[in-house]
Amino acid sequence: MLIIFGTKGYLYQLAILTLVCGQCGNPSAHTLRKRVTKFTLFFVPLFPVSTKYQTQCTFCGAEQKVTAEQAEQLQAQGAASPSGHHQGQSQQQPYQS
Repeated sequence: MLIIFGTKGYLYQLAILTLVCGQCGNPSAHTLRKRVTKFTLFFVPLFPVSTKYQTQCTFCGAEQKVTAEQAEQLQAQGAASPSGHHQGQSQQQPYQS
């Protein structure tokens, strides 16, 4: 009997925020992303194994890890800000890696 199992990654873009980059110091757009790794059995994703959040500067490309609480705060900040471009997770298909 052959059992095929593994993991598959999904990348969601949660929001685009204007922040000051810690690397280059420029006030620029940053994408807030959520990476979910799911356990698969016979190529069917069953349950999440890990969830990680990060921001990426669109000016210099620097990435910074953030906690789930920080990601929630940044999302709320982007939704409350009139200049923030909030893009909901349910509106987009995930990038699969």
